[in-house]
Amino acid sequence: MSGYPADPAIRRRLADTALAVVVGALALTAAAFDADTATVDYALVAVSSAVLAFCRAAPRVVLAAATASGTAYLLHAHPGALAALPVLAAVLTAAQLGRRGWAAVASGVYLTACIATGSTTQEALGKAGLLAGWFLCMVVGGLADRNWQAYLRQTEQRALEAERTREEAALRRAGEERLRIARELHDSLTHSISIVKLQAGVAVHLARKRGEEVPPALLAIQEASGEAMRELRSTLEILRTDEPTGTPALLVERARAAGLAVDLTVAGEERPLPATLDRATYRIVQESLTNAARHAGPAKVRVELAYSDDDLTIHVEDDGTADPDRPPEPGHGLTGMRERVTALGGTLAAGPRAEGGFSVRAELPLRAGDSV
Repeated sequence: MSGYPADPAIRRRLADTALAVVVGALALTAAAFDADTATVDYALVAVSSAVLAFCRAAPRVVLAAATASGTAYLLHAHPGALAALPVLAAVLTAAQLGRRGWAAVASGVYLTACIATGSTTQEALGKAGLLAGWFLCMVVGGLADRNWQAYLRQTEQRALEAERTREEAALRRAGEERLRIARELHDSLTHSISIVKLQAGVAVHLARKRGEEVPPALLAIQEASGEAMRELRSTLEILRTDEPTGTPALLVERARAAGLAVDLTVAGEERPLPATLDRATYRIVQESLTNAARHAGPAKVRVELAYSDDDLTIHVEDDGTADPDRPPEPGHGLTGMRERVTALGGTLAAGPRAEGGFSVRAELPLRAGDSV
C-alpha cells in the first residue's frame, strides 16, 4: 500500500509546500552568512519563500509577492546571488503554468534592481549577467516542462481513445455475432421445432376427431415443442437486444480509473427504471463522459441524476476548454443522443457553458419507458 496521498490536489499542495520550505531554508541560510542582514531582511526572505506554497493556486499573485519581497531585500541589504532563489522558483513555476510574460517581467524587475545595487558598473553587470542566465534557464525550463506535460497528456488521451476504440470494435463484433447466431437459430431451429409442433398438433387433432385415445407420448411431444418455441423466442429476443452493460455509477468508476475527474450525485428517490429508459440513461451518460474525455482536456466533470415524481433529469457538465463563442459541430454522438431523448418524449440541451466548459442536460418523462 502506497504512503502517498491518493488525491492529486493534495500531492500538488504538499509538493508546493516542500518547495517553499527548501527554498526558504537555502535563502535564509545564505542571508545568515551576510554580515549586514537585519531583522527586516530575514522577514523579506521568509515572505518571498513562504508564498511559494501557493504558487499553483495563485501563480501571478505569488510571482508578484516573491518579486516585490526579493527586490526589496536586494535593494536594502545588497546580498549575494543566492538571494534570488525565491524569485527564481516563482519565475520557474509561473513559466510552467503558462505565465511566461509575467515571468519575463518579474525577471526584468529583479535584474534592474540588481544592476542598480552594484557598487561599480563592472560588478553590477557581472552579477546581473549571471542572474540573467539563471532567469533565462528558469523561463525556458518552465516552458519546456509545460510542453512536455502537454505532450504526455496528449499521449495519454490518444492511448485512452485507442483503448475506447478497441472496446467499441469488440462490442460491435460481439453484437454482430449475436445477430448472426439469432438469424441462424431463427432460420434453422425455429423452423424445425415449428414443424414438430405442427405435426404433433395435427396428430392429436386427428386422433380426437376419430374418437381414439391420444397417446401420452404424442401429448408430451406437443407440450415440449410448444415450450421449446417459447424458450427459443425468449433467447432470440435477448440476442437481438442491445442492452447496456452496466450502470451510470459503473461508467463514472471507469472514467475515474481512466484519469477523468468525475463526481456523481443522485437527487430525489432513486428507483428502478423501465428497460428502454434505463438504456437511454446509460447511453446519455456514456456519450457525455466520452465527449468530456476526448474534448474537455484536464477538466472536472459533474454527473447528476435527479429523480422527480414525473421526470428524470440527467445533467453532465465539465469546466473544460469548450468556448461559447465557438460552439462545436454536432457529431454522431450528440445526434444519436438527441434521437434517443426525442423518441422517449424528452428534451435535450447540449452546448458550451457561458463560464466555459460543456453541458448536457436531458429531461426524460418516467412514463416514457412504459409506452415505448
